[in-house]
Amino acid sequence: MSKVEDFLTSEEEAEIVKAISQAEKNTSGEIRVHIENHTEKPPLERAQEVFHFLGMDQTSLRNGVLFYVGVADHAFAIIGDEGIDKVVESDFWDCTKDTIISNFKEKKYKEGLVAGILKAGEKLEQYFPFTDGDKDELSNEISKG
Repeated sequence: MSKVEDFLTSEEEAEIVKAISQAEKNTSGEIRVHIENHTEKPPLERAQEVFHFLGMDQTSLRNGVLFYVGVADHAFAIIGDEGIDKVVESDFWDCTKDTIISNFKEKKYKEGLVAGILKAGEKLEQYFPFTDGDKDELSNEISKG
């Protein structure tokens, strides 16, 4: 598998978008998924660029989370905005990342992303619970590069 177009079917993409909506129901946190074929940069560095490009650093509570996937590079990263980093322990994303990677190793890409997104939603709910007046600040659609 080396192309973004072959990574997920349209049905799998719809299930991921549904998982994002479900995960965001109980938190003010914002979750996005970005998939691209290749980058010359390390995954974390590229994820930070995409994070800013998508405006994820513009949420009111600075609580956006990006799941970055580099298909041809077999690369993956999860990053959260500074609002999250200020309140969570340093290994906050480790079990979420482990869940995703274990699924990816079995070529269960959709299952890995859905499980990771739902787990991220549970974690975000602890620190950023949904309150009246919260609005969905970012698109739930998968971005591609």
